[in-house]
Amino acid sequence: MTEKFDFEQALEAETDTHLAQEIAPNRRNGKSRKTMKSSSGSFELETPRDRAGTFEPQLIKKHQSHVSDEIETKILSMYGRGMSYRDIAGHVEELYGISVSTATLSAITDKIIAEVKEWQQRPLESHYPFVWMDAIHYNIRDNGRYVSKAIYTVLGLNME
Repeated sequence: MTEKFDFEQALEAETDTHLAQEIAPNRRNGKSRKTMKSSSGSFELETPRDRAGTFEPQLIKKHQSHVSDEIETKILSMYGRGMSYRDIAGHVEELYGISVSTATLSAITDKIIAEVKEWQQRPLESHYPFVWMDAIHYNIRDNGRYVSKAIYTVLGLNME
């Protein structure tokens, strides 16, 4: 089940971040298992532990047994709108009262990369009756000198 895999990856990333920030020596100490309920059914989740017992997961807290897709959906929505991980983490903390590491955000947003690549490589129609074009010009340093480069936006509308 991909949902289980995604949450476990996010929890692993959270653990890595926690262990990297620890002052005293600490390391992984196995995993604990719990049954999670979500909108797509129940699944077994393995939560990593640390030896010192100081790891407190933020994405799925201890003793939490139900997963809300709301947080993940909000994170993906903010990412899709071009927000930085720092801004997303700030908004999630403001909205839900939990701090989310950039590693956790990365694990969540990595799920849509395949969909984005598929969308970018989709076949386009040969004709579009309506086409809008726009460009933004930036001065970019190229071979030691600044040159003006255009970034184009093209929107095509089909008959449907």
